[in-house]
Amino acid sequence: MAALSISLSFSVDSLKPSQSTKFGFSSSSHRYPLLYSCKSHRSNLRFAFPPSSVSTATETGEENSKSTGNYAFLEESFRTGRFLSNDELEKLKTLEGFAYFQELESGSMWVRVMRHEEMDSTVHLLAESFGESMLLPSGYQSVLRFLVKQYLIERREVLPHAVTLVGFFRKKVDEFSDDGEEEAVMAGTVEVCLEKRGANASPPSPTPPKESPYICNMTVKEDLRRRGIGWHLLKASEELISQISPSKDVYLHCRMVDEAPFNMYKKAGYEVVKTDTVLVLLMLQRRKHLMRKKLLPLCTNPIVEMVGSDNELTSSANV
Repeated sequence: MAALSISLSFSVDSLKPSQSTKFGFSSSSHRYPLLYSCKSHRSNLRFAFPPSSVSTATETGEENSKSTGNYAFLEESFRTGRFLSNDELEKLKTLEGFAYFQELESGSMWVRVMRHEEMDSTVHLLAESFGESMLLPSGYQSVLRFLVKQYLIERREVLPHAVTLVGFFRKKVDEFSDDGEEEAVMAGTVEVCLEKRGANASPPSPTPPKESPYICNMTVKEDLRRRGIGWHLLKASEELISQISPSKDVYLHCRMVDEAPFNMYKKAGYEVVKTDTVLVLLMLQRRKHLMRKKLLPLCTNPIVEMVGSDNELTSSANV
């Protein structure tokens, strides 16, 4: 059974229906909207909006050249629709280019930031795991998917201070097989809070420091577990934190009943800093450990780690 950290805070706004997504990984390029600058007496801010919102800013080539700066090719999925500082824009560029790749015994996987068109597939994956962790009847899946989607929409608004990563897996093809290359599938997801402005408003107890990076809501697709995918979702999260966050103290939760994830976190270098009291049982919640790891400086040539099993590197459930 998967163990999840449900640190979600939902609202009930109306949603537009989204189409299902097929995952292809060709080299075809995306359309990149322009990123326009805005002068301010207080600070140098820029903002990114869809082309319809900024059509007047492209009337002359000279104006366009001044306003796009070095961010003219920021991908559509990373547009926030709000004013951003130069530091935030640099972080968005880092998120856009972030990629983690790993060869596994049974295939290959890679991790990157979730795109907008992948939200529904991510919602489905999270909702299934949350329902399994909370022992909810299957009839609640539609409600749970709605709430999870609301949460992901709200969390995307705090980019680049928090981000959802998604992992894809491609099965290794037998060299003697006549079958073509296996199609890549979404295998897992994890959320990374990078700093205080991206911290969840209602994190599980024991409460982690808001100014420190926090890893949560990690899950792996059920039929792809025990392949090392969870381990590398964790490693990808740590690598991203090393690139962006000034704080290297990383926190996560693990339920006390989840022995396998706990052992894996210990193997990855996490130590228990605090544990829930028995009083949380009165609120129908599981007792959890708050665990911490201090990251080492990012290595330019990291050692390749091969893991033969996926011990569900997922945080504990707030239920």
